[in-house]
Amino acid sequence: MVILAIGGVGKPVRALDPGENESWVTVEQFERVLDTVVGREDVGLTFDDGNASDVEIALPRLVERDLAAEFFPLAGRIGQRGFLDADGLRELVDAGMSIGSHGWEHRDWRRLDARNARRELETAPKLLAELSGEPVHAYAPPFGAYDRRVLTRLRRSGATRVYTTEGGAASRDGWLRPRIEVPHDVDQEWIDGVLGEREGLYRRAGRFMSRVARLARI
Repeated sequence: MVILAIGGVGKPVRALDPGENESWVTVEQFERVLDTVVGREDVGLTFDDGNASDVEIALPRLVERDLAAEFFPLAGRIGQRGFLDADGLRELVDAGMSIGSHGWEHRDWRRLDARNARRELETAPKLLAELSGEPVHAYAPPFGAYDRRVLTRLRRSGATRVYTTEGGAASRDGWLRPRIEVPHDVDQEWIDGVLGEREGLYRRAGRFMSRVARLARI
């Protein structure tokens, strides 16, 4: 299957971090992606960071099309301007969406010491679970960055699914699941290329498996 990773939708109501604008799409672009995905069980949708647009823009359009998605908020930014609050988290869950963890802050998990690793991998999902009312066992590392130590820590933290942003096809039952980031300039040609060309997907899946093999030798 193909798993898409989406950042924010619509016009940001806060200052974006450097490079973050690359993962924001317009409402029109977002709706075009959703209309292509409707009825396809081989495509998954995920949202990172916990932007307010997840509830204000994305959620009603997902519900209209009877689509489900997984959301990965930053626990340390819950309630801040432009981000989800506790009510928003519960609204997502009540609508049938799933909540995972993007950590506490937007930090590279490969560079964490033991104390910060506990906050990012243990405290963050615990808070998200308390606020949403649902257990949180899925993770999406910021920047899609991971190494062997990160994966070991995630297993110890009880992760049931880990989402990266390496591109390629994902196994429906896989523990480590690659995603394809939806870019800010997404158009129909991009959508057709990612969701319509199976040979292209298999090539990207092959590159992903090569990365996994190299990782295993680290």
